[in-house]
Amino acid sequence: MTQSLEGIRVVDLTQNLAGPYCSQILADLGAEVVKIEPPKGDAARAWGPPFWGEDSPLYLSANRNKRSVGLDLKTERGKEIVWRLIEEADVFVQALRGGVVERLGLDYASVKAKRPSLIYVSVSAYGANGPLKDLPGYDPLMQAYCGIMSVTGHPDSGPARVGGSVVDFGTGMWAALGVLSALHQRSDTGDGCHVSTSLMDTALGWVSYHLMGHMADGQIPGPMGSRFAMIAPYGAFPTNDGQLMIAAGSNALFGRLCAAFDLPELPGDPLYASNPSRVENRDKLFTILTAKTRQYGTRELWELMGANSVPAAPIQDMAAVVSDPQVAASGMLPAVDHPSIPNYRDVAIPVQWNNERPRTRTVPPRAGEHTREVLAEIGYSSDEIEGLLGDGIVIG
Repeated sequence: MTQSLEGIRVVDLTQNLAGPYCSQILADLGAEVVKIEPPKGDAARAWGPPFWGEDSPLYLSANRNKRSVGLDLKTERGKEIVWRLIEEADVFVQALRGGVVERLGLDYASVKAKRPSLIYVSVSAYGANGPLKDLPGYDPLMQAYCGIMSVTGHPDSGPARVGGSVVDFGTGMWAALGVLSALHQRSDTGDGCHVSTSLMDTALGWVSYHLMGHMADGQIPGPMGSRFAMIAPYGAFPTNDGQLMIAAGSNALFGRLCAAFDLPELPGDPLYASNPSRVENRDKLFTILTAKTRQYGTRELWELMGANSVPAAPIQDMAAVVSDPQVAASGMLPAVDHPSIPNYRDVAIPVQWNNERPRTRTVPPRAGEHTREVLAEIGYSSDEIEGLLGDGIVIG
């Protein structure tokens, strides 16, 4: 199951994070992915510090299990190489700005005319339609534009960007899901498909209930820190040495929380008897509960919540996460042999089949590392390859 896409060939013309994460998911599932990089390499390689070896962790996080071909797409001979790769491919992934892909002659209509069975994937910023369709887009821009930043952070500190690149990685996930669906359909019909997704679409999806809430009552939600607008008590509570996230989102959980703190009167108080009333009086409730949580250390309070079956978790930094025993047990941070980076580890795909995760077969490639190898596979002779290298058409 972990190699379910073995035999599927993917040509990946993307850089940065969203497109590469899509093709990495496909590669993790066994697909053969050829990453096409410009002469200077994927821009994400230089996004640091920090660097691990020669590359940024941003690049390393989205490019394992691929082969890299460096070539100049601005040349006719470079485009010819891409076309020869497409002729052998099942999936083609591109994230070029509007107008660029057409000028290169690699738009969907042109590719479909030659390869009607190909799954063609377009990853864009704002989508293919509308007044902003040709603008570039990046994760934080979409967090801003689609309202994510307006509901993130604390009320007294202004909007904040979510710390992870949730829009980029989410878009890559949607694109990969689209590819899997299209491949399944192709197995029945033989027909290819144009799979398209955008950073904007993903960002809107992440705030779906906020958008629907506004459409329901006209209110504009704002940042609430660790709290949740529609549920109380649900947020980070201070301890005497840190903070613990507590999620008592139902009447039953709230009752158990109150029992743990010896507050038997609260569940029957009209101010706190239901979730809507607790949301309305969240500040008063927070003050009452905080007086209790400050009496405990974080670990002690977490154990108290566990003993009373109240969902809770400590707020951990990255150092704590990397050394956490539950994270270790998950297998999400496997040690991987790397030719130049000692003690290398990566972050595995977050899904298992029969208790097994896809393994890292190859570490993220150097720019152009596989140029000679891939060109030979699609029919270029040794002399032709050396000529292309000498003319700067390909890099390797």
